[in-house]
Amino acid sequence: MTRAVLSIGSNIGDSLAHLQSAVDGLGDAVVAVSPVYSTAPWGGVEQQDFLNAVILVDDPNAGSYDWLLRARKLEEDADRVRDQRWGPRSLDVDVVDCEGIVSADPELTLPHPRAHQRAFVLIPWLDVEPGATLVIDGAVVSAAQILQGLDQSERDGVLATDSVLLR
Repeated sequence: MTRAVLSIGSNIGDSLAHLQSAVDGLGDAVVAVSPVYSTAPWGGVEQQDFLNAVILVDDPNAGSYDWLLRARKLEEDADRVRDQRWGPRSLDVDVVDCEGIVSADPELTLPHPRAHQRAFVLIPWLDVEPGATLVIDGAVVSAAQILQGLDQSERDGVLATDSVLLR
C-alpha cells in the first residue's frame, strides 16, 4: 500500500504554521494539499474554531500503520497534548483512508470511524480528490454523496479561508 488521506487540524497557537509543519514533515510523500478551512469544534468541547485541511500522500514503502506513526510524530513535533478527548490541540493528524482498506483494529480503524460524519474532512478531501470514496458498512460510497447527506448546518460550518498551505 502506498496512498493515504490525512485530515489535519489545529486550534492552538499559530494554527496555520502547525498545519504547514505537517505538510513540510511529510515532504516528498505529499501529492496534494487542500485549501484551508475554518470550522467550529466538533465533539461538544467549548474551544476556539479550528483550521482544517486534507493532505493526500503516497509512499511506496508505507503501509497504513506507517502513516499512523508519521501522524503521531507530526503531532509530537507540534507539542500535541492529549488531555481531553475532542479538546483543543496544536495539531491533529488523522488517517482517514488508506486505499480503501477496512480495519477494525482499535489502534487504527479504517476508514476513520467518524470521517463520514464530518464535513470538515469531506469538503477539503473533495477539493483534492473529487471522486473520493469511503467504505461504509461494506459498501463503497461517494464522499460527495455522503456530504450531501449531512445536515446543512454541518456543511455550512466549513468556511473557506484565504490561507494556503505550500507543498
